[in-house]
Amino acid sequence: MNDPIELLIFDCDGVLLDSELIACAADAEGLTEIGYRISTEEVVERFAGIPSEAMYATIEKQLGHALPANFDGDIKRRVLEKYRTDLCAVAGAAEVLSSLNIKKCVASSSEPAKLALGLIETGLFELLYPYIFSTKLVSRGKPHPDIFEYAADKMGVGATQCLVVEDSVAGVCAAKAAGMTCIGFTGGSHCPPNHHDRLLAAGAREVISDLSQLLKHIEQVT
Repeated sequence: MNDPIELLIFDCDGVLLDSELIACAADAEGLTEIGYRISTEEVVERFAGIPSEAMYATIEKQLGHALPANFDGDIKRRVLEKYRTDLCAVAGAAEVLSSLNIKKCVASSSEPAKLALGLIETGLFELLYPYIFSTKLVSRGKPHPDIFEYAADKMGVGATQCLVVEDSVAGVCAAKAAGMTCIGFTGGSHCPPNHHDRLLAAGAREVISDLSQLLKHIEQVT
């Protein structure tokens, strides 16, 4: 890649916040309670990085009927309760965000309230505000490129000058579809041993397991 990196785009859940297990456990618990038996690990593998609306649509198609009317609200309540008690930032997130001397933003599949709460609870909000973008702002979520294209446009940077940090296959695919270079991240507690290979296969340029490695990789692609 020849163009210099001018914008670093972070996914949030699983990259800045060690939150994927919290959210996926809530989904697994709620779905199992209504008769769709699924483990936390299966939710991670099948749906990590994908907006909840798309996940629920897939499950409704398999079930042959709609989920209960209050299902989405119940899952959100469970997640937000755990955010206030159990959520932690990924190791090194604050330090890396503070040290960057290029533009940075978040482009996440999370809904705005959940996204803001997670960043506030972990002390990362002020390091990124106001450049915090949710897929609620676009018509299609990941693996489509819309949120990354939206973020780059708002930040005034071309796609080839963006570097995306993603922990999910859907997110890597979205970054590649947007014409951006992507670094995969496997430092979240939800990542299985084979996740490194999955991210490379999806199109990640490199895969790191520690955010402290990010600055070196930025230098390598600029």
